[in-house]
Amino acid sequence: MVKGADLFVSALENEGVDRIFGVAGEELLGIWESLRKSKIKLVKTRTEWGAVLMATAHGRLTGRPGACIATCGPGALNFPNGAGYALLGGWPVVMITGQKSIKSTPQAGFQSVDIVNVMKPVTKLARQIVSTGMIPTMVREAFRVAQEEKPGPVHLEIFQDIADEEWPEVDLIAPHSFEPPTASGKALDRAAALITGAERPLLMFGAAASRSRSTTVLEWSVNRMGIPFFTTQMGKGAVPESSNLYMGTAALSKGDHVHEAVDKADLIVTIGHDTCEKPPFIMTKDGPKVIHIGSQPAPVEQVYFPQSQVIGDIGASLEALADRLEGKLPNAGALLPLRDGILTRISDGADVESWPVTPEQLLRVVHEVMKDGILALDNGLYKLAFARSYRTNFPNALLLDNALATMGAGLPTGISAAMLNPDLRVMTLCGDGGFQMTCQELGTAVDLKLNLVVLIAADGAWGMIAQKQAAANLPAFGTEIRNPDFVKFAEAYGAKGTRVESLDELAPALEAAFEDGGVHVIHVPITYPPPDTAN
Repeated sequence: MVKGADLFVSALENEGVDRIFGVAGEELLGIWESLRKSKIKLVKTRTEWGAVLMATAHGRLTGRPGACIATCGPGALNFPNGAGYALLGGWPVVMITGQKSIKSTPQAGFQSVDIVNVMKPVTKLARQIVSTGMIPTMVREAFRVAQEEKPGPVHLEIFQDIADEEWPEVDLIAPHSFEPPTASGKALDRAAALITGAERPLLMFGAAASRSRSTTVLEWSVNRMGIPFFTTQMGKGAVPESSNLYMGTAALSKGDHVHEAVDKADLIVTIGHDTCEKPPFIMTKDGPKVIHIGSQPAPVEQVYFPQSQVIGDIGASLEALADRLEGKLPNAGALLPLRDGILTRISDGADVESWPVTPEQLLRVVHEVMKDGILALDNGLYKLAFARSYRTNFPNALLLDNALATMGAGLPTGISAAMLNPDLRVMTLCGDGGFQMTCQELGTAVDLKLNLVVLIAADGAWGMIAQKQAAANLPAFGTEIRNPDFVKFAEAYGAKGTRVESLDELAPALEAAFEDGGVHVIHVPITYPPPDTAN
């Protein structure tokens, strides 16, 4: 005989789960005890929201579903925001929630909420486990669905009495590999003909390209074709931005520096574009033609309706196109003369010294200090400058969200990145508003003894919304925030804190924090330009 909770935890181990993020609860006592006896590391977070954000970042960085756990009712209801974050972003995570007993109701309706139906709109799959014997099957299916394209969140609810029940031994189901299908030869030939006939072709790498298992193939294929490329915010790093074919990143939907090339292109080949991202360009019937290369067909959107599609494994598709096109594209580099001007304008303002620091100055210093590390961004106005100008040379070197764009995700994401990459420099960059949404997870980072620098760019406001108010000629209202003393706050959690008082102090403070190790919070005042670029 086997206890339901033990069978459930064994099924998680069978899926390769080595850590689970969560908060304890009465309905989870049986599973908690099984976890204590297992090889799975429990990461005790301060909130369930922090748990799902960390688990999602784990899935994003590893390609394997992260796992998180919460109790019923109020605990489980902290998961949906993180579920939506994972759903739009395309990151695999399995969310587990406990529930009151199903065979009897000694607590009546206390804390009982229909969590499965709450979760359905923000997950790929949401199910209840009502039979102990079905645990291996349902856990295997949850992880399969979470990981297959497009990756995303899955929810499993297990009842307290099912977890406590004794059941005859049940065999676990071995995980199985899945190879994505390859694109058809006809689709590849059609795309190759369109590219060959283009006078000013341009490539664009989107979010799904950063998830590709074949990033080296992507770089090699781009170099073979010789066509310049730009990226969406979440496509950064799919191909190294040190390449002499890199034209920039679209931080806005239109009117950004890179749109000089976009507007002159007669054909744009999008590679791994996911329309859950804020549009990197606005497609029109009179604009450039678009070829969509992806693992899934493109939905028809008002701003995105490609005329041709190549559906299959992204790396294999691009390699097959390079086989057809290498040495046969006389117009491949037609847009390259625009490159130097675009990249020069992107860097404008980075060397002008002022105080408080500007986003461009902050970016320059952070980029110099980070070397080949990982930077996790929260969501705020500074994100536009970093998306546009922060050069990355490998996927997920810059962790940002351009899909749900939920504030508060930066610190939990940085925590997971630091856990998974102890030998790299890892920094989280937050605004003061975003930091305060999940700042309690600083305690989690300290408990884990991580090496993590948390840089808070503080302007005393919800900066993005304040700019949009100003751009709409509206009076400032409801956007100012009062900050605590961030240095004392950090120290209260057992971290170290530094307040930067001048631009000259910023780089030394960051270097010292990395050299010293541990969790370090650095507070730097920031100022933003007039709102003509807010979009």
